[in-house]
Amino acid sequence: MKVKEAYTAIFLVTTLLQLSIQSNAAVVEADQQIVDKVVPTPQPWPEQFHALLYMNLSTGHLQISNLWYDWPNRRNVNIFQKQLGVLLYDVEWNNGTTFYYTLGENGTCMIMQFDVGILRPDFLDGAEYLGTQATDGFLCNVWEKVDFIWYYEDVLTKRPVRWDFYDGISTHVITFEVGELVQDSLTQAPAYCFSQDKEQLRDDNVRERQRENSNWNFDVADLSDLPPTEVHTHKQILFSLRHVIPFSPPQISLAVCIDRVLL
Repeated sequence: MKVKEAYTAIFLVTTLLQLSIQSNAAVVEADQQIVDKVVPTPQPWPEQFHALLYMNLSTGHLQISNLWYDWPNRRNVNIFQKQLGVLLYDVEWNNGTTFYYTLGENGTCMIMQFDVGILRPDFLDGAEYLGTQATDGFLCNVWEKVDFIWYYEDVLTKRPVRWDFYDGISTHVITFEVGELVQDSLTQAPAYCFSQDKEQLRDDNVRERQRENSNWNFDVADLSDLPPTEVHTHKQILFSLRHVIPFSPPQISLAVCIDRVLL
């Protein structure tokens, strides 16, 4: 009798375990289905931060950039150290004015006027989610926007890790300091940027190089049939020629210049 009771108890325990396993499996499957349906969205940029960036240009050249992003004051500062080359200051204002200059006895300056302001914190709104990918030693969520930029964000911390442009320019984030403020002195262009001689050079040379560029085949007229939101996006692309034009060959293509990325 005791043996029969023991077998009965074992049977009941086994049955309960099987039911528990099946129930847990169903819960896990349901949770996975929920997770699969939740598409991650990119974290908006902090309103103020400093980042140290390593950039591999599509030309094969390298450069380091110190980037200060300051949305509340509507300004953006990049200091580029070209590999074995010049130290280039790039100060951008939300009214569309950008100062590119070098310092020293032979300091140079170019002023450019764009139809757009600086990058918005939510510039990746509307980007297409591509899934996860390991890059630079981090598991990242990846988004693509308008076939021009691929943006990699750390899954765990939601910090930017890397972003690539379609023609090969790749930017890798080395440090990312939220709340770090730019010094006001770094936003003040030197006096020679405002001299008459310098002003005469500012946009004329750039427009001439654009006309000579065989790849320059995108015109504002091409935007006439687009919805207003897409017009705004593409105009950002068209006029965001900031980090490349002043010190690059004239045959640059349009998208290498999208430092403010498709707002």
